[in-house]
Amino acid sequence: MTTTEARRLVDKLWSYCHVLRDDGVSTIDYVEQLTLLVFLKMAHEAQTRPPMFREQIMPEGSVWENRGWPELLKNDGAALETAYAELLEDLGNQRKDTTFHLIFNGARNRIHDPAKLKRLVKDLIDKENWSGQKTDIKGDAYEELLSRGAEDIKSGAGQYFHPASADPGHHRLCPPHRGRHDH
Repeated sequence: MTTTEARRLVDKLWSYCHVLRDDGVSTIDYVEQLTLLVFLKMAHEAQTRPPMFREQIMPEGSVWENRGWPELLKNDGAALETAYAELLEDLGNQRKDTTFHLIFNGARNRIHDPAKLKRLVKDLIDKENWSGQKTDIKGDAYEELLSRGAEDIKSGAGQYFHPASADPGHHRLCPPHRGRHDH
């Protein structure tokens, strides 16, 4: 993936962050949902490669046949929202020593508009080949999304990333403590 393609991907993902923010989804929650959904998409990609290169990522067993990414793609509306919520819960309930438990334990769907969840799944994430891209490009994309979120005052995320001394009103609310040098 070239730098231009990486920028295209980040711009595409960032533009959708604005759509979801209007529904009350914070930038951090959006990035969390992207992480969960991209993991599911990449697991599907790994499991559908030619047999010689195939990897079993999702839990095994008949209960898990057609679960994961295919389950999200086949559903629509409230059924998609329900399938996603149940998938997150079921993956989070895997054995504590599994990667699934580590990633999905406590994960919840933060996108409560089924039409917007469908667009995120089918139009944004499914149209990309995430496994075929270099790992550092995905990392760069996430870093850029987090950076933009930190700079975006509307999201409220920026408040967590600046020193207290950058806020002149800070001293009226919080008197300096002995040993602190931010005043």
